[in-house]
Amino acid sequence: MNLNEFNDYVKEKPAVLVYLSTETCSVCKILKPKVINLINTNFPKMDFLFIDCEKEKEIAAQNTVFTVPTILVYFDGKENIRKSRNVGIEQLKNEIERTYNLMFE
Repeated sequence: MNLNEFNDYVKEKPAVLVYLSTETCSVCKILKPKVINLINTNFPKMDFLFIDCEKEKEIAAQNTVFTVPTILVYFDGKENIRKSRNVGIEQLKNEIERTYNLMFE
């Protein structure tokens, strides 16, 4: 995925969680499955997109991602939530829930 495709993707979808990381991120081996489960269980209308920062350096740079993991949540093509490094699943759920419920329920 290049930068233009990424930008088009987040603009076209009503809700997207973008998980930016690397294959060598040790925290992500535990966190990523939890985030995927959170989205699948609680936010079925939200898309999940994984971006490998080592392979997609332009996307990471244009989104000012300097640490992994970084989670970006987009609603209607606009970044709404940004979390880096220490991400609490319950806190992330609560933050997403507010806007998600307004959009979809």
